[in-house]
Amino acid sequence: MDTRDAELKKELNATLQARRELGEEYESALVDSFLEKVDQRIDGAVERRVRRQLAEQQMATARGARSPRPTDTWSERFGFAIISLVLAIPLSAIGGGVAGRSGLLFTWAGIVGVNLFQALRGNPDLFAGRRRERARREEREKSSAWEE
Repeated sequence: MDTRDAELKKELNATLQARRELGEEYESALVDSFLEKVDQRIDGAVERRVRRQLAEQQMATARGARSPRPTDTWSERFGFAIISLVLAIPLSAIGGGVAGRSGLLFTWAGIVGVNLFQALRGNPDLFAGRRRERARREEREKSSAWEE
């Protein structure tokens, strides 16, 4: 990564030197050219990363393993919740202003739904404990019905 940074630094120095020599009238063209080079470098890095992740997923699938779980960290989930609450303020104002109480309820139902979907996406077994407990209770009821 250091060699790429050095190359990028050389490109920037060359662009600045060309700007000094050519004057301000070529500044936008020089900046556009430099940004295009940076954009190409970023695209290349992203493409390599995507290829590597795709190859890892294909290898895991070929080995018979399930696809990897999302790697949401606690801070990402917390950030999502904070952003949704911050956005809830103007959305509530718009929903309440346009459609009254029903608009406000609809807005908050959407906010809760989005956050619930995010929580379940990151942890599909979130409600598994309740399902297991309900299944055990049903089994006990069935077995007690057979005993009677």
